[in-house]
This record gives sequence, C-alpha cells and structure tokens, in this order.
Amino acid sequence: MSHLLSFSLVAVSAVFFVVDPFGVVPIFLAVTAGDSMEKIQRTAFRASLTAFGLLVFFALFGTLIFKVAGISLGAFRVAGGILLLITGLDMLRARHSETRTSPEEEAEASQKEDVAIVPLAVPLLAGPGAIATVMVLMSRGNGIVAAVPVLVAITLTCLASYFILRAASLVLRVLGQSGVAILQRVMGLILAAIAVQFIAEGVRELFNLPGI
Repeated sequence: MSHLLSFSLVAVSAVFFVVDPFGVVPIFLAVTAGDSMEKIQRTAFRASLTAFGLLVFFALFGTLIFKVAGISLGAFRVAGGILLLITGLDMLRARHSETRTSPEEEAEASQKEDVAIVPLAVPLLAGPGAIATVMVLMSRGNGIVAAVPVLVAITLTCLASYFILRAASLVLRVLGQSGVAILQRVMGLILAAIAVQFIAEGVRELFNLPGI
C-alpha cells in the first residue's frame, strides 16, 4: 500500500511538472490575444483534451512501441530521464525549453487561426518530455498497479491544465512574470530529481547492476 501511494505521488508530480501548465500561460495568452472569452475557453478545452488523449495513448501502448522498435526499457528510461533533466534544468533557469517548442514554431502559431492542437496540445502540453514520462512511469510497474496511478496523474494534470489555461489572464495577474518564474524553478528542481532517478533505474537495468 505504501509503495502504491509513493508511486502515485511520483506519477502525479512527474506528469504535472513536466507538462507545466503554468509555464504555458504566457504563450497561451500570446497566441489567443484578441480572441473572445468563449473562444479562449474552447481553445483551452480542446488543447487539454488532445493532450489527454495523446498521453493516455502512449501510456497504454508505449510498451508495444518498444517491442516493435526493438528498444529496451532500460535504454528508454535513460533517454527519457536525460530529456526530463534538460527540461528541468531549463525550468530551473526560468528558460523556455526548446525540447517543447522552438521560437519559430511559436511565431508560426501566432499567425494560425486554430492553435489548440499545435502548438498548445503538441508540443507544449503533450511534448516529448511528457510522453517519455508517462511511458517510463508505466514501465516501472506491472499491469493495473502501474496503469491506474499513471492514468489518474494524466487525468488530474489535464484537468488542471484546462482550468489554468482558461483562467490564464487571472493566473498571470496573480502570480506575475516573476511568480511564474519562481514556480517554474521549484518544479524544475523536483523534475530534475525525478529525472536522475529515471536515469539511475535505466542504467541499472541496462548493465544488470544491483539496486541503487
């Protein structure tokens, strides 16, 4: 029971911090500038729902993708951990991570009529780091024991993302740019620690090392 609770806490914190809906707020405001409140809420809903669908898909079928591609779980844990570590370090420096989206993609998005799918859902919410995280988390357990906490974590994170984005202007007013930066640094530190744990587990599996 304690192991399940511990895994659930890790899953929720890892998924929420790597998705980082607070960090998406400034970009969301930029790409929805001039839109009506109804359209802003609809964009937030579609972006969060699309991200939910993608993360659930990769959580459920990630292992099958491993087998088809001939990739070991240990190798993916190391790769996913490195990607998370880069994201976490960028968050610690209050920098926008280019593992999620590049400035060119953001500039192109600002000219598009519908930005809910790209870049909001992909790659800002359900980016490579988030996809790697849910797949690695699923590989840490067996069957339903791992699936339920991870799916709950995805659901809670996407629900939170929806409410945060639909109230983006209020969030930015309350926290301010400096508040968002501070929050990102705290989340980045925790995310970096989780990434190191993923890497350690991957190395142990790759080289058949005893528990570390």
